[in-house]
Amino acid sequence: MERKAHYDSILDRSKRITWQDDCYVDLQSVSCSTSSQEMEDLGWVQKHQDQLQRFITASFLERILTHLRKMDVLSSTDETKIKEVGRLQDQVNMLTTIVTGKDTQGSDVLRGFIESSDSQVAQFIINYESMVKEHKDVLLRRYEQLRDRDSCSCSKLNISSRTLLLVDGLSDLQQKEHDLMQVGATRGGKRNHLRQLGLAKLLEPLTRVSMPPRVSLTIGVAGIGKTTWVRHFIRQWSQGTICTDVSFVLPFTFCELNSLEKLSAEKLVKMAFPHLTDLSLVLSSSCRTLLILDGLDEFRSTLNFSDAVPCNDPKKEVSIDDLITNIIRGNLLPDIAVWVTARPGVASLIPGGLVDRVTEIPGFSPKDIQVFLNHHFSERDFASKIWAHLESYKILMVMCYIPCFCWILADTLMYIMQSATQETLPRTCTELYAQFCSMKAEVGEPRGREPVKMEQLHGSNRKLLGNLGRLAFYGLLKHKYTFSEQDLRAYGIELLLTQSSLGAGILVREESVIYTTYRFTHLTLQEFLAATFYHVSSKRAIFDLFSESTMSWPKIGFQNHFRSAFQHSQQAEDGHLDVFVRFLTGLLCPAAVKPLSGLLAIGKDDGNLKAWAAGFLQGLLVSGSGVVSLRAVNLAYCLQELQHTELLRTVEEDLRLGSLAGKLTRAHCVVLGYLLHVSPECSEQTNLTASLNCTTVKCLLPQLLYCSHLRLENNHFKDDVMELLGSLLSAKDCHIQKISLADNAISNKGAKALSRALLVNRALTSLNLRNNNIGSKGAKFLAEALKMNQVLVSINFQNNAIEEEGAQALAEVLQCNRKLVSLNIRKNTVGANGAKRIADALKTNRTLTKLILCSNQLGDKGAIALAEALSVNHTLLSLQLQSNSISNRGMTALTKALRLNHGLVSLNLRENSIGVEGAKNMAQALRENNSLQDLDLTANLLHDEGVQAIAGAIKFNQGLTSLHLQWNFIKSSATKALAHALRSNTTMQLLE
Repeated sequence: MERKAHYDSILDRSKRITWQDDCYVDLQSVSCSTSSQEMEDLGWVQKHQDQLQRFITASFLERILTHLRKMDVLSSTDETKIKEVGRLQDQVNMLTTIVTGKDTQGSDVLRGFIESSDSQVAQFIINYESMVKEHKDVLLRRYEQLRDRDSCSCSKLNISSRTLLLVDGLSDLQQKEHDLMQVGATRGGKRNHLRQLGLAKLLEPLTRVSMPPRVSLTIGVAGIGKTTWVRHFIRQWSQGTICTDVSFVLPFTFCELNSLEKLSAEKLVKMAFPHLTDLSLVLSSSCRTLLILDGLDEFRSTLNFSDAVPCNDPKKEVSIDDLITNIIRGNLLPDIAVWVTARPGVASLIPGGLVDRVTEIPGFSPKDIQVFLNHHFSERDFASKIWAHLESYKILMVMCYIPCFCWILADTLMYIMQSATQETLPRTCTELYAQFCSMKAEVGEPRGREPVKMEQLHGSNRKLLGNLGRLAFYGLLKHKYTFSEQDLRAYGIELLLTQSSLGAGILVREESVIYTTYRFTHLTLQEFLAATFYHVSSKRAIFDLFSESTMSWPKIGFQNHFRSAFQHSQQAEDGHLDVFVRFLTGLLCPAAVKPLSGLLAIGKDDGNLKAWAAGFLQGLLVSGSGVVSLRAVNLAYCLQELQHTELLRTVEEDLRLGSLAGKLTRAHCVVLGYLLHVSPECSEQTNLTASLNCTTVKCLLPQLLYCSHLRLENNHFKDDVMELLGSLLSAKDCHIQKISLADNAISNKGAKALSRALLVNRALTSLNLRNNNIGSKGAKFLAEALKMNQVLVSINFQNNAIEEEGAQALAEVLQCNRKLVSLNIRKNTVGANGAKRIADALKTNRTLTKLILCSNQLGDKGAIALAEALSVNHTLLSLQLQSNSISNRGMTALTKALRLNHGLVSLNLRENSIGVEGAKNMAQALRENNSLQDLDLTANLLHDEGVQAIAGAIKFNQGLTSLHLQWNFIKSSATKALAHALRSNTTMQLLE
């Protein structure tokens, strides 16, 4: 206690030693001050440890060592120790360790030398931290104000809880087709991907030995949220929660870059980020800097990677397209990472060899859509009603894959359901957007009033919508999706009106340091407004509207203009007018134009145009020839928008019933392609049994890519069709997971075509070749592919005459393939030797769980070989040996194996020659084995004595749940024994 009191008295700040009358020395204060100064000096080195290691060069290190040696901070031994450690970073680390291990003089000298140096390295070390902090603060202020626009209040759908898909480049569909056609063809399903990748790992190496990507490309259809993901990344990085090893993030949008013509890389960065005073630091190899280029699809210049003028000087001014090309190629700023986002079709402009990593933003799954609706609608009745509506009108469900469209749909339907007018819910995209525009025009008006009349509505809305339609149409023709203030004025759009309810609901204003741009809320909204402009204008236009000038051949009458629109659409290889003509057709439906009656000068329609358009479209359906393209499928989409669905319903019903045989005309094939897009039921199991021939397969081939389960049984397919199907399965876009080619006429040549496809296919998990004639040669072809294929898990070779030679080839597969789970080689005459080959493979195989060897003339020798395998293989769960002439000898071997085996769950030995002795051996095995659950001994020679022995074992067995003993010459004594056994058995569920 005395020592403690003495210690406290020393620390008491009130106890001081008098020095003079008005002066005193505070011992504790002096001590603390000295200690604090020491900590600050030492802390400076530790605080700047990262910068010292990052920026110090070999020459600057030599200067530091010379100075410290001159100031007697380092000895020659210290200097030698530093130089001997090897790498420059290790030398710097050793230097700081030695300096901080000495008194404060060493740290003071090091700090003073660096702070007084005018070298670039020293400036980097001193200024780095403050520059990074200021840059993060600036970005956070810029992007924090956009948080409300980007965020989703539903935590389950926030970007923080979602992942990107790491994909192997772009598919053919993504490179060539309109975004909505991509969504329709894949039904919003996730692409085959290598793995999922969180945003925080976007720039990280995938493995310990790989390098981080320099150029990353993130793709996603319009409205999927590419810009939202970018903004979220910037906010997270600015707050220090992700990618902490990145020193600077420099985000640009291609909208901004459109306003620039010629400049240098340094000038571009300085223009956008004037607070970055030392660009040599930001763009140096010492810092990890990320350049974000968001929205390549909005860039008006063409990226020409073959002819761009090379440039490696960041101070040299070049055209903006050459600047971007050289940055991506790595000529300019080779040390910085680049992240580009784009719609898939435009992303293909970047050569694949320049991109190190491709990721894709997934849209909403059906479960996500339900979560969104339940969160968006406070009343659950609304959410369930909307969900039921989406299930009835599948095209709307498919479109909800796009989050932006989901928002538009939810807001519009909520407005309709809360209004007192009891409007019918929209059934098509045209009806939905008509209601959306009407809603935006009426916001602020009292709900429940009389429907808007033309004269009641403010005239400015009519003018604004008409001008927006014209802007949308001619922008669409030029592939232009962002617009400047000058563009708006050129089309008669007053900037003040863009802030009105209608203007703000349709146009989004994007501001940046460089430029201000406008875009439509979603691409589909631009296409809808373009259709409204064309619909109204074509009724009075005398020249071709596709020519913005009047220098064209006269074209009079709505029908002529309508035909012209479809002609242009069918000729557009990239399908960028597909959705436009869908909306144009949909506007002929009275339910779609009714909400727009006060906004557009549509005039009256007696219904004749709708009937004429239906006939016109059906004529186009039957007029084509050859392969059913997506342009042709789009005609069926148009019929849906027109609500002329008789043919669509007929084909859907025939497909559901499997009654398409003899009905697949050209029109039916086109409609079938459409149904595979929009109907999950049709695509998840596409039953084309006994419906196709070589001609119809050729016709439908591209549309079959996106089926999940494809049944092509009993179509009399020969090897020529297998060549076609092989090309189908080889396609990068192939989504087929299961395919059944049972009951056809496929030989070894057809099997060879399939084997080539299996070498590259990454989607197919199940292949059924039952009842064909591939033979041993065909089995060998497929076996070679299966040695390489890492996707297929189930294959059925039943009744294909593969024989012993084919069985040997499959045995080799089982020795190296680690994916195959189920193998059916029933009725293939593989014999005892074939069974022995497979059994030998099973001794090392640890993935196969189901093996069917029924009707293969295995005999006792084959059974004995399999028994040896079962003694060591505990992975196989089901073994079927029906009709193989197995007698008591084979049964004895199998039962011995069962005493050791603890993996087999199901054993089928029906229709063999197993007698009383075999039954007794099985009974003995059942007393010891409790893993077997299903045993089938139907149609053997067990007799009463054998069955009684088994009944005795059942009393003690606690694993068997199903036992089949029919047709075994059983009499009453055996049945009584079974009944008695069941009294004490608690696991048996089925006995027959």
